[in-house]
Amino acid sequence: MKANHKLAVAVLAGVSIGVAAAMAIQAQQVKTPPGYVIAEVEVTDPATMQKYGENVPETLAPFNHQYLVRSNKIQALEGEPPKGGVVFIAFESAQKARAWYDSPAYAAIRPIRQSAAKSRIFIVESLAPQ
Repeated sequence: MKANHKLAVAVLAGVSIGVAAAMAIQAQQVKTPPGYVIAEVEVTDPATMQKYGENVPETLAPFNHQYLVRSNKIQALEGEPPKGGVVFIAFESAQKARAWYDSPAYAAIRPIRQSAAKSRIFIVESLAPQ
């Protein structure tokens, strides 16, 4: 009977350790919500804006991004549409989006855009993945 008691305690301990480990692993695997850079851009100097556009891809390369939207084909349903185009860029997180925006590479070309367009730029954090 003592052997059965020891076996039962050992099994309970093993199950408890397994459950605790599974919970710890699950906690580590909680997904960070994606982050998006959303920009409204009204180009005022197309030639200068083209120079900016040629340099943007190399600033984005280290940040695992994906363009979701780059268009000026907008249908207003309510309110006024943007006067120019819109850009949505997806990142792994809002922190990654901010890291790109604050990166030295992007900081170097940001004044080109600012001189060639009127812009409104936002970082939006998505809902956490289920």
